[in-house]
Formats: sequence, C-alpha cells, structure tokens
Amino acid sequence: MHLEQFAVIVDDYDAAIRFYVDVLGFELVEDSPSLTNDGRPKRWVVVRPPGATTALLLAKADGERQLQAVGNQFAGRVGMFLRVDDFEESYDRMRRMGVQFVAEPRDEPYGRVVVFVDVSGNRWDLLGPAPQS
Repeated sequence: MHLEQFAVIVDDYDAAIRFYVDVLGFELVEDSPSLTNDGRPKRWVVVRPPGATTALLLAKADGERQLQAVGNQFAGRVGMFLRVDDFEESYDRMRRMGVQFVAEPRDEPYGRVVVFVDVSGNRWDLLGPAPQS
C-alpha cells in the first residue's frame, strides 16, 4: 500500500506546471484533457519528483470554495515536505529561480531545513539529509 497521489488546488495549470517542473525539477507525468463531474472541460495534470512513486495532482480551483483554498490548503502551516540529496544546491537553484523563502535555512536533528512558498502560496519544507551520527 502507498499513497499514489494527492491533489494540490491551483489557480492556473500552466503556472503550476512551470513551477513544479521548471523550478522544483519535478517530472510532468500527465497533462490530459478531462471533464468535471458535470461535463465541463478541465485538465488532468500530474507531476512528481524524479524517481518518486507519489505524485501531485494539480487541480484547478472550480468555484468560490475551492478558490478560497488556493494557497491555504494547510491553514498556513507547512503541509508538504520535499527531501533532497543536496540541500545547498537545491536551495541556491531555487533562490536563483525566484522561489520565496520565509526564513533562513537552519539545522535540525532531522536535517537542514528551510520553509518556502509554492506558486499558489502553500508552505513547504525543503529538507536536506539528516546529519551522520
């Protein structure tokens, strides 16, 4: 058993794809036309980190309730955690690409960490390897 994917509500498919693929380095797994439950056109957009099995479904907000959730899916808390092998390289690259960081990196028992904001406003932790014991 594993989590296959989970939805992140976005306000624009293409801006979200650019962020996840071009900035974070995720793979675009699928971008297919689809339909809402009531027959309106939408897209089925899935991205995931290279080599990962769990993916993000980029779901465009549909209606006022969903629009209100864009950027606030976790009530202002960090809700997603991206573990990388080379923290400094990833952090520097993301800074060059214009990613918003909310503080300076810090060292914790579980690894180097810094909070960043995705294209929709959700907070993520960028996590480096845990220190060797």
